[in-house]
Amino acid sequence: MRHRSGIVSPGLTPDKRQRLEPGAAASTIRGVSKKAGKKKTSGAGGSSIAVNKRARHDYFIEETYEAGLSLQGWEVKSLRDGRVNLQEAYVLVRHGEGYLVGCNIPPLQTASTHVSADPTRTRKLLLHRRELGRLIGATEQKGHTLVPLNMHWKRGVAKVDIGLARGKKQYDKREDAKQRDWQREKARLLKHKV
Repeated sequence: MRHRSGIVSPGLTPDKRQRLEPGAAASTIRGVSKKAGKKKTSGAGGSSIAVNKRARHDYFIEETYEAGLSLQGWEVKSLRDGRVNLQEAYVLVRHGEGYLVGCNIPPLQTASTHVSADPTRTRKLLLHRRELGRLIGATEQKGHTLVPLNMHWKRGVAKVDIGLARGKKQYDKREDAKQRDWQREKARLLKHKV
């Protein structure tokens, strides 16, 4: 096989190539690594960092978007340690850019002394221009807002899920509680019946 740089890599030459029969495994030609098929369990897997449970309790979530975050080094270290609070956070769209406001990321005790850490600073969200346009149009409607739903790792990069939300009234919250209780009771009855 020829590499981009023009160097020929060792492998099967055309005269040594074997024709694979249908259903034959490709691993007969090239070796399969020992780690193939195993998932990472620590660190930067696709794991969740923090979940904002209050958002789903207080709002009807109509659409969700995934956005990147512009973070400083000490913030990434704190996120890896799981130190973040999304309960009081919300999203603002100003001057055609999205910002995460009120998200609390406390610094680690071992953070650098030459960096002054502000745990509740406003962080820029990294969104596509088209997504920002949709969000600006949607938030201008009465009763719609943007709330962070959860923060997670994706390929080693911190991401935040943003929900386009409409506020719930008190009677909506009571109705949701009744529905949850009924679903729980129904599952319990079916479990004992069978």
